[in-house]
Parts: sequence; C-alpha cells; structure tokens
Amino acid sequence: MSATAPRVIRSICVFCGSRHGSNPAYAEAARELGRLMAERGIRLVYGGGRVGLMGEVADAVLAGGGQVIGVIPSLLVEKEVEHRGLTQLHEVGSMHERKALMEQLSDAFVVLPGGFGTLDEACEILTWAQLGLHAKPLGLVNTAGYYDLLTGFLDHAQGEDFISATNRRLVRVEATAAALLDRLIAG
Repeated sequence: MSATAPRVIRSICVFCGSRHGSNPAYAEAARELGRLMAERGIRLVYGGGRVGLMGEVADAVLAGGGQVIGVIPSLLVEKEVEHRGLTQLHEVGSMHERKALMEQLSDAFVVLPGGFGTLDEACEILTWAQLGLHAKPLGLVNTAGYYDLLTGFLDHAQGEDFISATNRRLVRVEATAAALLDRLIAG
C-alpha cells in the first residue's frame, strides 16, 4: 500500500463571518489560522472585508508577512467595509462573481464560524465539488463546537439518503486550524 503524497496548497480561500460572534474563541481561531497560513507560506484568499473574523484572519496573515488577496463586490465597497491594506483587492460586480473568482484563485477552502454568507459560500463550493466542477478540499474549523449542529445535519441528511457517503466526506471537520491545515495538506 503506497502512502498518499501531500497535497500542494499555495492558496486557501477562507469563508468566515463579517462579525466576531459572541465567543472570543472565534476571533482567536481566525488569528491562529492567519498566523499558521503566513508561517507555512500559504496565501489567503477571502472576501476582502476589514470587519469581523474576515478582518482578523487577514490582519494575522499580513502581520506574519503573508500575502492576502481580497475579492469584494462593489456593493460592499460602497458600504466601506473593504480592507485597504491587502496585497491585492479585486472588486467584482456580484456575489456570484466573488465566489467564482475566489474558487479560481484557491487550492483549498477553510470555513470558520459565520452566518448566512459563510454558509452560502461553503455550500456553493461543496455543490461545485459534488458536481465535479473542482476537486479542491474543504474543511470546517469547529471552534468551540460551533459547527456541531451542522455536522449533525449532514450526518442526518446522509442517513436519509439525500447526501451520499462519498459527498459527505467532502466536508472535513477539525477542532483547530492547525489540525485542519495538516489534514488538508495530507490529502
């Protein structure tokens, strides 16, 4: 039996909240992910915001000397939430264009705590993987059990035969950013 070669990941798209949430562990996890990405030379691709967990992860990558590419729709630029200190910022016309460009620029996807937008982004990327439009890994950082109910739903949907076992395995889950990065890279 041969060992799987480690996956080369140069760029990770991070989906996360534009708010900090109620638990300080969420912001801590975002900063930890950013620090680890910078240490490992992995470029961050994200939604381009300066607020919430989005700002935390971007600032941590930048503080560690890493590269950050933001992709932000014009409507959010108008609300003045864009991060102006990034390596590169792409302004696009729509949320769909945002997701498509983030997918093109990324080798993998990490999901931190967030709300509707975070779930929308993660579900669309998972749907594209299910349809064979890409084969890039996606994982959830389950900080303080944030995604326990979602993973329970996914298990239930698989049990009810709405999600195949193969597609259920598309969602990798780890409690920490370090464990998830190691898992994504391991293949």
